Amino acid sequence: MKKNLMSVLILALVLVNLILTAILTISILPQTKKANELITTVCSAINLELTSGDMTEVSVAVPMNQSSTYAIEDTMTISLKKGADDKQHYVVLGVSISMDTKNDGYKEYGAKVEAGDYDSIICDTVDSVVSSYTLDGFEDREAVKQTILTQLQERFDSDFIYQVNFSSVTPQ
Repeated sequence: MKKNLMSVLILALVLVNLILTAILTISILPQTKKANELITTVCSAINLELTSGDMTEVSVAVPMNQSSTYAIEDTMTISLKKGADDKQHYVVLGVSISMDTKNDGYKEYGAKVEAGDYDSIICDTVDSVVSSYTLDGFEDREAVKQTILTQLQERFDSDFIYQVNFSSVTPQ
């Protein structure tokens, strides 16, 4: 008799739980849809793209026929931030940037970049970003490249530079 009473009690609690879950879902779902619509409206108003995931995976599909690559002629020797071992480490980098020739920013800056007029700005940006990393932090090179790319795009106030490349990397 006790087993039957316990079974009936458990069944009743399961049903109450199911009913409360259904009520909770029915009451929250419309509010969630309204919040998602509001977020989409705000993002479209300020021209943001709704993406999720890791930002280091972001890539711009620019066809090779409208891409131009500019390589900084000299390699750069940059001191890294001291890490856990409290030793000074350096990295020797060869840096190049890829530019979208159909972008409006390329029309404004492209010729001067390829002529080398902005080498000091590019080198300074690379130096300031890379020197903020420790040797261990520099192991995630895609994150370093993404940070450099973001800084360059902010500096030029354009996204005609769509990729940063390391032609050679020698950490010491």
